[in-house]
This record gives sequence, structure tokens and C-alpha cells, in this order.
Amino acid sequence: MKIVGVTACTIGIAHTYLAQQKLEDAAKAAGDDIKIETQGTIGIENALTADDIKQADVVILAIDIKIADEERFQGKKTVKVSTETAIKSPNKLIAKLHEIVGK
Repeated sequence: MKIVGVTACTIGIAHTYLAQQKLEDAAKAAGDDIKIETQGTIGIENALTADDIKQADVVILAIDIKIADEERFQGKKTVKVSTETAIKSPNKLIAKLHEIVGK
């Protein structure tokens, strides 16, 4: 399964990057391809391209704040959770994405 997503926390430092790492580790352990964009205090890193989004089976938004360009995910299966959920239960979250997509 191909997953793309964005992580962003209120302060834009620790939880943004911790959520990214936890999601990437859980997805890789499940055999999935994943690319996570971070929107933190230093701006957007690892930006998702239009092609990344088009090829994705599902979008995960682990965000605690409004993010830039959220409308680009319109029409895609999208799951929105807090960064805390992504950090504490990444494996359950990836399993839920599999249920949603049916893969």
C-alpha cells in the first residue's frame, strides 16, 4: 500500500518529527511505502508532490493545527488524527489504514 501524509504539531518541533518517524517505522514494518511531509517551525520539509498524492492509496494527516494546502488531498481516502495518536499507536493506525483501503 502507498501512504502519504503530513505531520504538524502546535509548536512545530518534537511531535511533528516524532510522529513522522513512528508512522514511517510502522508502515515499513507492515511492508508499505510511505512518504510523510512535515510542517514545522522551519517550514515544509519532504514536500509531497502532486504525483506522490495521485499514486497514494490513502492519506494520513497527523496534525494538531491547520496545515498548508490541505485541499490538495481532496478526493483521496484521508484519515485525520492527532500527532499524539500517531506517536502512541502507530501500528494500530497503519492497520486501520489497511482496513479503510482494503489492502
